[in-house]
Amino acid sequence: MKHQLTIYNTLKRKKELFIPINSPHVGMYVCGPTVYGDPHLGHARPAITFDVLFRYLRFLGYKVRYVRNITDVGHLEHDADEGEDKIEKKARLEQLEPMEIVQYYTLRYHTAMDALNVLPPSIEPRASGHIIEQENFVKKILDNGFAYISNGSVYFDIEAYSKKHNYGELSGRNVEDLLSTTRELDGQAEKHHSCDFALWKKASPEHIMHWPSPWSEGFPGWHLECSTMGTKYLGEEFDIHGGGMDLLFPHHECEIAQSVAALGHETVHYWMHNNMITINGTKMGKSLGNFITLEEFFKGSHKMLTQAYAPMTIRFFILQAHYRSTVDFSNEALQASEKGLARLMEAVANLNRIVSGDKTTVDIKDLRTKCTEAMDDDLNTPIVISYLFDATRGINNILAGTASITKEDLDELKSVFHTFMFDIMGLKEEATTTGNDEKTFDKVVDLLLELRKDAKTNKDWTTADKIRNEMTEMGFELKDTKDGTDWKLNK
Repeated sequence: MKHQLTIYNTLKRKKELFIPINSPHVGMYVCGPTVYGDPHLGHARPAITFDVLFRYLRFLGYKVRYVRNITDVGHLEHDADEGEDKIEKKARLEQLEPMEIVQYYTLRYHTAMDALNVLPPSIEPRASGHIIEQENFVKKILDNGFAYISNGSVYFDIEAYSKKHNYGELSGRNVEDLLSTTRELDGQAEKHHSCDFALWKKASPEHIMHWPSPWSEGFPGWHLECSTMGTKYLGEEFDIHGGGMDLLFPHHECEIAQSVAALGHETVHYWMHNNMITINGTKMGKSLGNFITLEEFFKGSHKMLTQAYAPMTIRFFILQAHYRSTVDFSNEALQASEKGLARLMEAVANLNRIVSGDKTTVDIKDLRTKCTEAMDDDLNTPIVISYLFDATRGINNILAGTASITKEDLDELKSVFHTFMFDIMGLKEEATTTGNDEKTFDKVVDLLLELRKDAKTNKDWTTADKIRNEMTEMGFELKDTKDGTDWKLNK
């Protein structure tokens, strides 16, 4: 299977035609969350970005094995090798077992992803469940001469590796500059060089997350889990490795070095990175303390928010920018996304109200092709959205009676909207009322409109105007047409 999908390969710094080596199967590994706090907007962007890629590859007919890990050990404060494990710190402060923290925040993450309509991955491995595999990976690196043991810890030897391979190829770092930094300056006496990173850390007496190993009672370094679990579930070579731009260095750079050192070759064909979400130009994240949790967005409970925002508004906000572009948060931008999404959802609803004619006078030619070409061009969701907005104008013209469409073209238009909005971009309708409440609500509105119609028939303009004015004040937008009165409820 071949398709003209091009994706930006961070390693090559260019778009490349995507043809999986094991076509029609695709192996995709994405760095998932470190579960020590509530998921925030920064977590949403990679989840949505790679959810769209997952959906689109499956739409194209590929069988995708999507692996997204859970980091529940080895992710330390300050940098990857020093400081206190974030999950252990949280457990100590709250007087809980570390795995209680892991379970609690993993479930919170899953709940947020469900709300955002992010599909679950094929496999979701945890670092703590793959300690033996990580130890075996370290042994291979040691046996090949690219690591050393120091005081019970094992460190990757950047200098030894760089004599044979290119450390820094992903991020563009200069290894000479990295090696010239002295360990005395950084206070990292166990290392040969400050840029060497931990493969295994000896646990201090107070450390509560540790496992036996040939070198010490300790725990694996942060970078090791992805190299280990990626090759375990996807093989020694797989198609895509993704994550946020903030993981490019050191995490993904170290992954490449580990894999080459252990296996003798690189494992990933395409590296993909989504860009950051910022607030006033500064990265949003836990480490900077400027993040807003997804739950706070959904409830409108954060001081920076002027209202609550539905999960699909958040998803649409992220999809309106290309995944490699930065997205700056503001209430105005989210409110614009809310209105834009409502307009598209209204278009979908209006498609079911259109009565087809004997000819098509709106321009919908090649809409499916244009949307597909935009997706094929490095997942260009903003362009897809712009094409759907263009088509929305045609839908409104048909409803207004100034244009017409055949049944065949109407069915195609419905199919295109459903395919690209729901199947590929993962949007969905979010009803404000459900079940009997929704039916009762619609009946009450219909009753009011019927009373207004009777008043107009009887030339009782005072009553007709009163009903319209009262409904407008309540947030209803009424539009009189030759077939009756159309209405919608604005937020």
